[in-house]
Amino acid sequence: MFTVHTINPLAQTRTLGRGQVLLRRGFEADQVSFIESGRVALGVMGSDEMAHQIGVLEGPCWLDASSVVLGLPHLVDAVADTPLKLCTVAAVDFKKAIAEMPGAAQAVLTDVAMAHRRQTEFAMSRLAKDAEARCAEWLLSHARFGAKGDLAVELQQRKRSIAAQLGIAPETLSRVLRHLREKRLISGSGRVLNLLNPGALRSLAGF
Repeated sequence: MFTVHTINPLAQTRTLGRGQVLLRRGFEADQVSFIESGRVALGVMGSDEMAHQIGVLEGPCWLDASSVVLGLPHLVDAVADTPLKLCTVAAVDFKKAIAEMPGAAQAVLTDVAMAHRRQTEFAMSRLAKDAEARCAEWLLSHARFGAKGDLAVELQQRKRSIAAQLGIAPETLSRVLRHLREKRLISGSGRVLNLLNPGALRSLAGF
């Protein structure tokens, strides 16, 4: 059986409190964790807490072992949603244990890991689209006509406050605004955002 203690008999269980950050998006893991008990929230972190959650994991289970199997960075942030009992092994030992499995078993494991990653990528892409829709709706609802008849939004709040209203991380808001500029739907990067294509923004918002 493929368990933490078959990989490393000396692996020890740790107890972690709620709110502990376990994984960060974009980083390749040098270790793999097995959740013995407790719940982990998956999604996008804000500055110090989960800003947008896409799922949970309930122990006992591996925590994003798929990324280690494929040798790729994590796609999501992971935070302890309850107190956890966690057992960790080095990624190099984890990969060595996989290499010792029969070839057919390795192939199945890789296929399952790839399917899991595609599912996560899909969830994250939907999250980004939802964020764009929410941002477009917010821009339209706060837009005012200028002297020349053009629509613009004056940002009277910090981006962190706006992001909190939208239920997304400040980093996500910045990324969405950049995408909207690249699509030439808005312009401006200071306190005033010009709505260049209100019709496209309405379509994006689902109006």
